[in-house]
Amino acid sequence: MTNILNTNISSSPLQQTGWLHRRLLPGVTPARLALGGILLLAAFLNFSNLTAVGDANFYYTAAVKSMLQSWHNFFFVAAEPGASVTVDKPPLGLWIEAISAFFLGVNGFAVVLPNILAGLISIPLMYHLTQKYFGTGAGLVAALAVAIMPVAVAAQRNNTMDGMLTLTLILAAWAFLRATETGKLRHLLLGAFVVGLGFNIKMLQAFLPLPAFYAVYFLGAQVGWGRKLLNLALATLLLLVVSLAWAVAVDLTPAAERPYIGSSTDNTVMELIVGHNGLNRVFGGLGRSRQQPPRADDDDANFAPPINGRPPQPNDGGQFTPPSPPNGQFVPPDGGQPGTGAPPASAPGGSDEVGSSGVLRFFIAPLSKEISWLLPFAFVAMLLLLLRRKLTLPLQPQHQFLLVWGGWLVAGWVFFSFAAFFHAYYLVMLAPPLAALVGAGMAELWQLGREKWRLAAGLLLGTAVLTLAFQWFDANQFVDNAGTLALAGGLFLAAGGVLLVVGNGRASFARAGFALLLLALMITPMIWSYLTVMDINNVNLPGAYAGVDEFAAPDRNNNRNVNQSLLDYLQANTQNTDYLMAVPGSMQGASYVLASGRPVLYMGGFNGADPVVDAADVAQLVADGDLRFVMLNNGQPNGQQGVNAWVLENCTAVPRFNNPETNLYRCSAHHNS
Repeated sequence: MTNILNTNISSSPLQQTGWLHRRLLPGVTPARLALGGILLLAAFLNFSNLTAVGDANFYYTAAVKSMLQSWHNFFFVAAEPGASVTVDKPPLGLWIEAISAFFLGVNGFAVVLPNILAGLISIPLMYHLTQKYFGTGAGLVAALAVAIMPVAVAAQRNNTMDGMLTLTLILAAWAFLRATETGKLRHLLLGAFVVGLGFNIKMLQAFLPLPAFYAVYFLGAQVGWGRKLLNLALATLLLLVVSLAWAVAVDLTPAAERPYIGSSTDNTVMELIVGHNGLNRVFGGLGRSRQQPPRADDDDANFAPPINGRPPQPNDGGQFTPPSPPNGQFVPPDGGQPGTGAPPASAPGGSDEVGSSGVLRFFIAPLSKEISWLLPFAFVAMLLLLLRRKLTLPLQPQHQFLLVWGGWLVAGWVFFSFAAFFHAYYLVMLAPPLAALVGAGMAELWQLGREKWRLAAGLLLGTAVLTLAFQWFDANQFVDNAGTLALAGGLFLAAGGVLLVVGNGRASFARAGFALLLLALMITPMIWSYLTVMDINNVNLPGAYAGVDEFAAPDRNNNRNVNQSLLDYLQANTQNTDYLMAVPGSMQGASYVLASGRPVLYMGGFNGADPVVDAADVAQLVADGDLRFVMLNNGQPNGQQGVNAWVLENCTAVPRFNNPETNLYRCSAHHNS
């Protein structure tokens, strides 16, 4: 079939649509006005109702507060000011959030702002990357689609760093496409470097689109096969150096001089990469003993051998002056339940957050509300882009585009359909390829209409009906008034269909019909994004609006105020003590870090399962006067039986602060030898 695009980008049909480029004022065209309008819509969605964000994910916000107290804490991404344990993520995203908080104060707005800005920057990038290959109209459709994706709006309004990861991967896609176009090594190395930065935001999650990136260069660049293999080898070497630089630096630091590596089994970042943030995401808790309680973002119970030596001593501040503390509230991070060590909604095998694994996971509740609204259209677009022109080597630009974005989307769809554990907001990384394919699909249908109008109109109407039918089915799983959304989309569909049929291929009718059908496709995800923004239970574990309670993640916000009486008591009785108190894990301690800015010893790391300290360590801290108060779970296993036994034998309960969940104990040096 006839190519609609060659290396001369201006040959794209929608690029030739003159009205989009008509000069209205100096520097002002309809296309630029439309892109500006999309950016304003995205800004409205991202900045509206930010008071509901509160202090966002408390685990990470407390870590940011800790990181601003010393360069040591900043480099190692210490989870609490005493630097007893790190967070379970690499540093780059948290470094950026900490820099934002340094200037704006430690608060919800400061820590979510980097992700919001990343999301807004992604919109013109998606416009450019799609417009270059399929024209201005396609670029605008892609920009709109990525702006209104519910999971994107949810993730960008949070400090879980996936918005920043998504931006880095878009930049990497640009670099690999540019390397394919020019054949130059420097663009290939730039792409590898950017993916390495993404690795330092969310580890192996950043590698998900890498096969598509490598494949497009290998199959599309107009250089010799041997040269391409050599260049890819050099890019891989750079990728590994950038990706592992921080991990190697941390692991080479003696354990006594750094925090325990949170969520690792052997106190190394390498194990964290391969285990907790690697194979465990695919298969579940491999290698974990079931004698220990589960982690908040693990499905299996876990076991880690105890470590020798005492924990790092609280740092004495230094380079940064922490801003005044926010109101102290606590939300269990990433969906874990406070004080129980229970897994979140994302446990494998079926859950309230991501559902059971399988090929239909993206199309049924609870996961379908996140990103699947336009997925049927995107899959049809992939087939159309593949079949419309003959495959050649090197790949034509349109097939290069398809390989990058289609390969990225399919890889993500397969992985997240069968992965044992992930959170729903991880799907934000699939928003760019989905949006790009929707934009390209609209452009391809437009071009087909220039050749075979009835076939193009039939395909467009059929695909729109299929997509809208799925949107109604999807919405109906979560809300009772899905018919209202279906009616709105149906009206636009009917109006657009009439114009296509009556116009019989005339350009003005075709443009209006395409526009109405586009609105029909976009109106439901746009409204769902607004509902997501207005959802006050969408703070700690972000995700698209969950509608009826049946599919809402349990206690996703779970705000609990700091016990001010307890905080006042601890402050009054620990002025000469380094730690405010020791707690089973961040579940109980993060809110007190935010409220006081003081070190709080997370004895079990994130959710009570890490061997950050043992009984001997606690005894030594008490003997040295560094620790006076210990909070224990009341009747709940937490993997710290040795510590519990020592505290019960050597410390005295403080009855006024005991409750059904926890007990507070006061320890004195003279109680132990």
